[in-house]
Amino acid sequence: MLALRTALGRCLAGPARGGAAVLGSGGGRADIPSHLDDLPPTMLKKDYANVPIINSVDDVVRRLLSLEMASQKEKMKIKTQQLVEKVRRSPNDNGSFEVQVAILTAKIRTYEEHLQRHPKDKSNRRRMLMDIDRRKKLLAYLRRVRYDTFENTCKELGIQYSLPPAYTRRVTKRWLVKKAFCLKVFQEVRKLKAPERLKQRKEWQARARAAREKAAQCEGTPV
Repeated sequence: MLALRTALGRCLAGPARGGAAVLGSGGGRADIPSHLDDLPPTMLKKDYANVPIINSVDDVVRRLLSLEMASQKEKMKIKTQQLVEKVRRSPNDNGSFEVQVAILTAKIRTYEEHLQRHPKDKSNRRRMLMDIDRRKKLLAYLRRVRYDTFENTCKELGIQYSLPPAYTRRVTKRWLVKKAFCLKVFQEVRKLKAPERLKQRKEWQARARAAREKAAQCEGTPV
């Protein structure tokens, strides 16, 4: 009787704790949407998609080679390839600015999902910010050189590009003191150079007056 009660207690206590843990971890992940959700599970992995013999294998092997059993890294390869296909210039284009933007976009979205689950991961946050900055530079160059390509890239990849803000500097006491000192030095230098500038202005006016008088004398001289 005691053994039966012990076994029943383990069955009730063990799965309850394990089930609560699974629900707690799985429920949090289910609430976060992923940019990989639109990949169908029946799609084959990138390395096996173009193999001719893949159509003759049985269902078990096909499931093992499909995205149903694939890892996050293998799904990322498929998603990156899909984004690249939307913006590439030709089938052999693997390094244009549009392709680089597509690759960075896939990485950035993966980092964003990871940071939603692990907000204290500073290393991946730093990598994400570096990729965002790199993508901004590429998009700014496309916007400046090939605006139609820039618009098409943002439209196909779903990027909302915003113009960078104007340069602003945080006003501090040290900066105000430095600015006042620089203005004072500039005004003192202008005072010291004022006589020299006045002398140069008088010389220029004298030369201009002499040139006008000479031109008038040449016009009045008979040929």
